[in-house]
Amino acid sequence: MYVLEYPIKQTSNLTYEQPHRFICVMKGIDMAENQVNEEALIEVLNAIRPNLQADGGDLEYVGVDENGVVSVRLQGACAGCPMSQLTLSQGVERVLKEHVPGVTRVIAV
Repeated sequence: MYVLEYPIKQTSNLTYEQPHRFICVMKGIDMAENQVNEEALIEVLNAIRPNLQADGGDLEYVGVDENGVVSVRLQGACAGCPMSQLTLSQGVERVLKEHVPGVTRVIAV
């Protein structure tokens, strides 16, 4: 499964930029350069999850390190899927890099 574009319900921290495309709005948050806003990260991951769940999979957020590497745990159908690395790199990682400043990579643990 590819997470190329993802429809999400509008919440207080996500705004519509174009149909089916969203950007995170960091209102009033003073962040050091290259520091990942964990709240925005979790919100975007939660927006992506229904797409994975639709195919019987899921992911669990584990953490993010000081280098912007996000760790997730693949669950359900994603855990044993041979396409999971492609889903992570071309889907989840791409979306996170687009919408959460400071994210450099996504890895499965």
